[in-house]
Amino acid sequence: MNNIKKRYKIISNSENLQILHEDNHVIIVNKRPGDIVQGDKTGDKPLSEVVKEYLKKKYNKPGAVYLGVTHRLDRPTSGAVIFTKTSKALSRMNILFLNNNVEKIYWAIVKNKPEKHKDSLINWLKKNPKNNKSTAYRKQVNQSKKAILHYQLIHSMDRYHLIEVKLETGRHHQIRSQLSNIGSPIKGDLKYGFDRSNPDGSIHLHAQKISFTHPVNEQKISIIAPTPNDILWSECSSKTNTKP
Repeated sequence: MNNIKKRYKIISNSENLQILHEDNHVIIVNKRPGDIVQGDKTGDKPLSEVVKEYLKKKYNKPGAVYLGVTHRLDRPTSGAVIFTKTSKALSRMNILFLNNNVEKIYWAIVKNKPEKHKDSLINWLKKNPKNNKSTAYRKQVNQSKKAILHYQLIHSMDRYHLIEVKLETGRHHQIRSQLSNIGSPIKGDLKYGFDRSNPDGSIHLHAQKISFTHPVNEQKISIIAPTPNDILWSECSSKTNTKP
């Protein structure tokens, strides 16, 4: 069984569309902060439609283009997003996500250094649909869901710190809420306690690595997504080991 590993290689950059991996069934894109994965009430053009247009043009498809959305990233975040090009791949990817067989590694730049260099955070998150925010509790409360993540501090700068996060569950705003709950809000994240927004409305949270077994050919795929182009992310990328 072959492994597919890619690092900082952009296959296509049409209309700022960064394609990190593409085969007959799966296409992985590096989402920019500010892009939405699927359409919402804003009416802004979603990333899914941009990918469809890319596929239609590349393969000269005369009719509608199929594209399956397997998961989402919050609008102000960046990083690797998996789409599928076939319904077979979508159904199987959904099972992989459901069974927690997709490894997701995130990078977060935070204001305050966590008390522990490395730890596992277990909370119960309750979403408030009115303000689109999740609150982390130590114990189970009504309508809450268990949230587990594992983090480690991997780099410190003059004013900020880079934390690597591995998700065990996938809850609404999980990383943002749980890191804020330990006193380490993500840079630019006003909603979860940072004192000011980033000029472009982004937050410094990036889906840096995604690994899984291909849903059709069963190859091992491990993709690292380049961080956005700013000073802090550039320093973090240059000071850390980012090999898959």
